[in-house]
Amino acid sequence: MAEQLRPATLLHWLITQKDWTFEDAAQEFEVTAKRAGISATVSPRHLGRMARAETRGRTPSASTRRVLRLLFNRSVDELLSPPPSDPTDATGGHSGLGDEVDMAAERARAFGERSRSRLTDEAMEQIYDEVRSLATDYPQRPVLQLLPSLIKVQGDLMDLIETPQQHPMHLRRLYFLTAVTSGLVAKSSHDLGRTPAAMTHARTALLCAEQAGHDGLRAWINGLESQFSYWSGRPRDAVRYAQRGAEFAERAGSTAAVWLPASEARAWAALGRIDETRTAIGRAESALDRAEQDDLDDLGGICTFSRSRQLYYAADALAWFPSAGADAERYGEAAVTAYAAHDDDWAFGDEAGAMSDLALARIRRQELGGAIEAVRPVLELPPDQRIHGIASSVDRVHGALMNSGIRSSEAAELQEEIEVFRRTALTAIER
Repeated sequence: MAEQLRPATLLHWLITQKDWTFEDAAQEFEVTAKRAGISATVSPRHLGRMARAETRGRTPSASTRRVLRLLFNRSVDELLSPPPSDPTDATGGHSGLGDEVDMAAERARAFGERSRSRLTDEAMEQIYDEVRSLATDYPQRPVLQLLPSLIKVQGDLMDLIETPQQHPMHLRRLYFLTAVTSGLVAKSSHDLGRTPAAMTHARTALLCAEQAGHDGLRAWINGLESQFSYWSGRPRDAVRYAQRGAEFAERAGSTAAVWLPASEARAWAALGRIDETRTAIGRAESALDRAEQDDLDDLGGICTFSRSRQLYYAADALAWFPSAGADAERYGEAAVTAYAAHDDDWAFGDEAGAMSDLALARIRRQELGGAIEAVRPVLELPPDQRIHGIASSVDRVHGALMNSGIRSSEAAELQEEIEVFRRTALTAIER
């Protein structure tokens, strides 16, 4: 006889619909784990507590999550969420041959992970390639597409670090890669508007960077913290984090030494300090001329700071000052041109930010047509690319337009488009 309690979670509801007891469900869990080659067990009592939402705050192990996903064809986050109000189609999922394909893929993946736990140089290289691919893809693909892979790789790396008797050389490399992936997960959290979670992951990344003994990583993570603080309206914290990483960046001599003063410039600008802003922009430009690639830069993508990004950050800083409008427009135009010309360092978020800064500068000189031309590609971005930083940049354009005194029908239409954009941004949508 099925459990008669009112379902507290989708997991509970699915078990009830299958007419299982928790003992039945635990047995099915064991069968699924065995077929997939996953070493995992769950007791009926613990499964019942999960189903009744009595384990909040405790995350199931990675192996348990994988088996539950195979058994119910739902992520654990879905399974532990309340059941839908009209769950008539909640059973969904695959059956027959599709299940066999999923099982075979899971079995192959589990075999690879067991082999990885005894790290060889070849396995280490494979992990490195995965992280490099994520770092390269991050600026160019929607965050929701990459986040599941990022979280999985982060968890796998943490598991490997906790595996006894890893070779010291491999262990240092594992800490390096865990710091990078934790930084990427932090950036994902920020892009989705979850700043507290972003800062938590950044602190974890910094702990791993300390274990790796890597100055470039320390500086890069301080740059992330500065970025998160800037977009969250905490410019003094943004200055502090940028300055905190300066010593590490100087020792590393990498492009992190460009990112930190560029970040500091934006934060000073948000505080209305134009002299400090221009000085920091100058330091960033000088650092770019001296920067040398380190192994963090070699990962590419979000892990390095290019000339295009430096131009964008300068535009973003100077756009805060109406008196610096000409310089902001010049830097913004240069950044947009640079991103259009260089596919290797293209980043949809930074390009959108530069376009928004260009629009902002043009509005301030009453050039509405040029502003619309600059911001139009941003407003046409699909919702899954409307991340926190882009939405905030577009908000600045909206504010400048409201205060510009321009009262044409074109201005009103642009205001409305921006408001629609904001309502459909990732940070405004319940996911």
